Amino acid sequence: MAQADQLVLEARGVTLQYKTPQHLVTATYRVDLEVFEGDRFVILGPSGCGKSTLLKAIGGFMAPIEGDIFLRGRKVVKPGPDRMMVFQEFEQLMPWKTALGNVLFPMHATGRFKGKEARERALSVLSKVGLSKFANSYPHMLSGGMKMRVAIARAMAMEPDILLMDEPFAALDALTRRRMQEDLLELWDQLRFTVLFVTHSIEEAILVGSRILVLSPHPGRVRAELNSSYVHGQPVDDASFGLLSKRIHKLVFEGETEAAKPGVHA
Repeated sequence: MAQADQLVLEARGVTLQYKTPQHLVTATYRVDLEVFEGDRFVILGPSGCGKSTLLKAIGGFMAPIEGDIFLRGRKVVKPGPDRMMVFQEFEQLMPWKTALGNVLFPMHATGRFKGKEARERALSVLSKVGLSKFANSYPHMLSGGMKMRVAIARAMAMEPDILLMDEPFAALDALTRRRMQEDLLELWDQLRFTVLFVTHSIEEAILVGSRILVLSPHPGRVRAELNSSYVHGQPVDDASFGLLSKRIHKLVFEGETEAAKPGVHA
């Protein structure tokens, strides 16, 4: 896909720290990134490299000790409906509300959409994720994959500037996970939203991402930014997939570093 030039999200030299009972942990060190309109931007790295912490900072839930984060030119200082998050836990849905009720909740809570407009928007996005027939079903009546689709629908109904996804398919079985990856790509193809997706799976990064930011092991530093060889989940060829996978593995685990500048893609 030819990317639009409009810059949605920018991180400049972002260093993040958090405290544990024993230590002060540096999660990321001077991370730079740029996400443009319509990107499927993946942050990839091993467990403990700070990728989820970085996503929380982008969401406005913690502040960098160094550097800044900007959304459409405005400095991120707190959470907001312009950044909707989808987590990996199935139980992120409210069990006492139907699928429709879950999608409606943030629209009503923020006052961004009301009444008939909110309901029509919620039903439309449920239809787009294939859940029209389950609008009145409660979470305990839905499969794990269906719950995840409700969570995505709830986020997309708010029309955020960017959708933040923190390893959303990690808890799913392998077959359901692959189906959800394909569903996400199909939904993106319909709506062309901007998504920032965190994963520790090299295969998932290549499948889901149009651009991949590779972080080093703890603390997370930028090793490289790469373009995926995949288009809508289908490889150009098996050899390309294998070469890119090996390249990423070497970057992450063997300490190789390539020049990585925001907006300049390998």
